[in-house]
Amino acid sequence: MVTLDQVEKLRQKADVSYDEAKAALEETNGDILEAVINLERQNRIKTPEGGGYFNSKNAEHSNKHNKAHMKAMHENRTRNGSTFGELIGKFLRWCGSIIGKGNRNHFEITKDGNSIISMPVTVLAVLLLFAFWIIVPLVIVGLFFGYKYTFNGPDLGKENVNRAMSSAADAAEKFKKEFKGEGSNGENSNS
Repeated sequence: MVTLDQVEKLRQKADVSYDEAKAALEETNGDILEAVINLERQNRIKTPEGGGYFNSKNAEHSNKHNKAHMKAMHENRTRNGSTFGELIGKFLRWCGSIIGKGNRNHFEITKDGNSIISMPVTVLAVLLLFAFWIIVPLVIVGLFFGYKYTFNGPDLGKENVNRAMSSAADAAEKFKKEFKGEGSNGENSNS
């Protein structure tokens, strides 16, 4: 609803009649600035004395500048494929899928066929990330004490992954036997 005070303010700013001011304000739901801009676009008001522009000139320039900026951003997006925000989103989705796979698959430590520990691969990755200098030597020493390591799960429970882990355990066992001086038939070669 347009008030008499709004009409008077517009009449003072734009130097228009009461009816023109009221009609302009009704078109813009009482927004005085928007009414001035509309009146200027319709060439119903004079430009300010001493040169210069009403806000609509600056707004038109700003709109042209914004449109050019948006067009450049759109062209940049189509050229590069995506924006920074989209790249961050893709990276976070990728991290989520990796963590999901890590939680579905398990790293299992066994000795003499008995399961000692079974942990998600995500936990193993975090341990390796923060305590690499402790975990790797423990795994290597564990091989010499007869511990075997396997991966179980839909993504890592493949035969070739576990074959590599088994061959590492076999190599450690062979090295242990050679260090003790046992021959290939299990007898001590020093006697």
